[in-house]
This record gives sequence, structure tokens and C-alpha cells, in this order.
Amino acid sequence: MNQSFFQILRAKKELIPLVGVVSFAAVGAFAFSVYSLFSKSDVIINKSGNPEPWETVDPAKPQKLLTINQKWKPIEELENVKKLTK
Repeated sequence: MNQSFFQILRAKKELIPLVGVVSFAAVGAFAFSVYSLFSKSDVIINKSGNPEPWETVDPAKPQKLLTINQKWKPIEELENVKKLTK
């Protein structure tokens, strides 16, 4: 039972597609995590620097990966309440 990983793949060639698909999925998940971490404003690592990070999110900028026909305009009543509570 002291065989290396590549020796097992050579002996059992039917495992090669499985290893390829799982590796591709792992790399894709890691890449999307890094993409979200550095480019999305709603992903926050350190909340101690800004206790209310949702206040700095630009509502005009889409937060989803794909946004179709999104139009945003501020609600005056909510903006007034926000100004009064600050």
C-alpha cells in the first residue's frame, strides 16, 4: 500500500476524469472566492475597522455576478431617516 498517487492513476485509468473534474471544481471555487474577496464590496473580512460596512456599499453598483435590467433610485423617506439617525 505504499504506492504514489500517479502510480494509482496509471493502474486505474478510469479515475483520471474524476480527478480532473474534482480538481477543476476546487480551483474554480478558490478562484471565485479570491475574486469575491477583492472585487466585491459586500464581502468583509475585518469588521472592527468599520462596524457598519453596509453603509459604504454603493447601491447603484450591482452586487450580483449577473444583473439584468436593475435600476435603482433612492427612496426619499429612507434617506431622510438615515440622515436623522446619524
